[in-house]
Amino acid sequence: MDQALFQYLLRMGDSTLVLSQRLCEWTGHGPVLEEEMAVANTALDLLGQARMWLTLAGEVEGLGRDEDALAYLRDAPEYRNVLLAERPNGNYGTTVARQFAFDVWHYMLLEQLQNSVDERVAAIAAKALKEVAYHARRSSDVLIRLGDGTEFSHNRMQEALEEIWPYVGELFIDDAVTEELAARDVVPLNASLREAWESHAAQILTEATLRMPAIEGAFHPAHRGGVHGRHTEALGYLLAEMQHLQRSYPGARW
Repeated sequence: MDQALFQYLLRMGDSTLVLSQRLCEWTGHGPVLEEEMAVANTALDLLGQARMWLTLAGEVEGLGRDEDALAYLRDAPEYRNVLLAERPNGNYGTTVARQFAFDVWHYMLLEQLQNSVDERVAAIAAKALKEVAYHARRSSDVLIRLGDGTEFSHNRMQEALEEIWPYVGELFIDDAVTEELAARDVVPLNASLREAWESHAAQILTEATLRMPAIEGAFHPAHRGGVHGRHTEALGYLLAEMQHLQRSYPGARW
């Protein structure tokens, strides 16, 4: 088994799956109907992407686990999502800030992954990129409207940025997995995305009249480790809800 590729596929699949589940929590609770529908559509896109990554992960692993087994029959320490994806929704400003940071990174990563020497990875990335391009435009637009809106919405968005910022750094940290795969031209180094992400984020935040937090604050060691199975307690609660039916009725089929 290609262990490095398997771990990377889990990171992609778990991050999109967990964030999809988080966004689904807004169903029936959105601030306005248009936003609720947009968030639900983003969640569905991410869920579809998670299925593709986890299906490929199961094939690479070669132990007979499909996307459902990987999604529903693993415990929190076995998940490899970035911590940013599991952060609670908070108020709508917090959700927007989290989504903006993730979407811009996600888009830039998929742009590189579509050039992977692994044709399977490249195909998934190319398909997902079309959806994520919309995600990044939408979250940027909403962030600008709220940041450059009323004094209340501006302050809420600034507070939201400060809240999610410590979890951004994990997106740009490399380890043995990404270094091995990058050497094989399967994936880019995470660090290679940092400069472009910072530049784009700074541009959008300036338009939103928001202050970009110090980038150094995003790299505290206490706010990383999700890709190695070290999670916050928030993930346990999320998985308890997401996996409830499968855990209660193992092997259930509609």
